[in-house]
Amino acid sequence: MPIVVSFGPDAPAETAARVLELLDIPSPEDRRCRWHDSGLLVVRSDSGPLDRVRQVAGVARAVALPDKHPLVSAEERSGVVTLPNGARIGGGAPVVIAGPCSAESESQVCEIARIVKEAGAVALRGGAFKPRTSPYAFGGLGEKGLEFLARAREKTGLPVVTEALDTSHVDVVARYADMIQIGSRNMSNYPLLFKAGSHPSGKPILLKRGFAATIEELLMAAEYVLLGRMRAGIDEPRLILCERGIRTFDDSLRFTLDVGAFPVLKERTRLPVLADPSHAAGARRHVPPLAMAALAAGADGLLVEVHVDPDRAWSDAEQSLDPEGFRKMMEAVRGR
Repeated sequence: MPIVVSFGPDAPAETAARVLELLDIPSPEDRRCRWHDSGLLVVRSDSGPLDRVRQVAGVARAVALPDKHPLVSAEERSGVVTLPNGARIGGGAPVVIAGPCSAESESQVCEIARIVKEAGAVALRGGAFKPRTSPYAFGGLGEKGLEFLARAREKTGLPVVTEALDTSHVDVVARYADMIQIGSRNMSNYPLLFKAGSHPSGKPILLKRGFAATIEELLMAAEYVLLGRMRAGIDEPRLILCERGIRTFDDSLRFTLDVGAFPVLKERTRLPVLADPSHAAGARRHVPPLAMAALAAGADGLLVEVHVDPDRAWSDAEQSLDPEGFRKMMEAVRGR
């Protein structure tokens, strides 16, 4: 059973030594210890005098966690995420987050933001830092792209969702965005998961399932984020999971949307679960039916790529909906 001890920022130097002594751990390098940073200690132990540990000067929190992923599985906390505009993700009605794969220019981002808001989207997605399979492909505009997204928020009121690729990106993304996305390829980037979860801004995290990851591995990745929340003293999970398709033997679509993941995840966690039908489909004509299948299976909402001129998009052109296609999909979502 893991025992997690979080130390306060002003903890005396002897605090950790006293905690280890109480837990019968001879040294900080003992294999039963894992330090996630200097302020968060996980100890594998069958028992421990937690009441005495909590009384040690400098200890902010000490808990025993009985489950494999206890923070993700916690029943006592609501997983609903409320955005700055009041939209609730996981609160009952399905929500849609939409926007371009890549932020290309201020005018492009603002125009798409206006279109998706008018159609009913509650937040704007867009990439400034892009993980690309090829090192020669367009990799995003970086902070300039974040500025474009922030400008679109000013004009439309839509909260911004965008990706951090690296621990060094978290601070700058948190400065501009309302939600930090961790993409499929980074689901197993554990330092990034912990860094994003422990960021003092407490910005919500959108965690995508890796395209070769099991549901159990996704839940354990989510546990890293929530352990970061514990380190930062943030009680709310503020974490959203996203099924974006997995790689299987079939190549009819870009990926296979795991529709069965939605009821399983809803059974095992109270966290909201979105679907990304765009990346699963790989072709825009398949995006609406996959979106409806995900909602029918229990998804709390959708993450959809939209572009004013998809065929000229700088990335993911084939799977981006045009404005009319997006409006039709939104009509179907509202009518279900």
